[in-house]
Amino acid sequence: MNTLTDNSLMLRVKAGDLDKMGLLFERYNRPLFAFFYHMTHKADASEDLVQNVFYRMLKYKHTFTGEGEFRSWMYYLARNVLNDSVKQKKGLNHADINDYADSLGGGILADEGFEKQQDKDMLHQAMGGLSAEHREVLILSRFQELKYDEIAKVLNINEGTVKVRVHRALGELKKRFFTNESR
Repeated sequence: MNTLTDNSLMLRVKAGDLDKMGLLFERYNRPLFAFFYHMTHKADASEDLVQNVFYRMLKYKHTFTGEGEFRSWMYYLARNVLNDSVKQKKGLNHADINDYADSLGGGILADEGFEKQQDKDMLHQAMGGLSAEHREVLILSRFQELKYDEIAKVLNINEGTVKVRVHRALGELKKRFFTNESR
């Protein structure tokens, strides 16, 4: 069976075949949740934000041309949803990472699992200390695996600027991670 591309699914949604939105939701609800969770550290808020993105996809389906990547368009909408939410709530506070950590699977051995969990906690703490701009480019590039040209479209900047931001963000993350590790 020939699976439909994201672009062709969204073009069908745009043409009125709203059932295809369900397939896009199945493909992207988890990656969008992860994006929002990494940005907010709030599971409930992240779920709401995902729903808002899919609502906006339907509302603004007429803006999708199919010429670019669907993911770029989707993350552009996601970024706008997040910005609107932050403006509306005057900033989302960081919640404890424990609810997220509890949902992660355990390691093979208890000690290895504990060490992995400590590393994850330290990484999330270091990520939380980054500026929103740096955290966003790292999440999009490393966790969501968007290419630099896709990120450039999402952030409405040139690809060279994305590379510089990712480089600087990784440097800052490395510094924060290893500073936490030495404590």
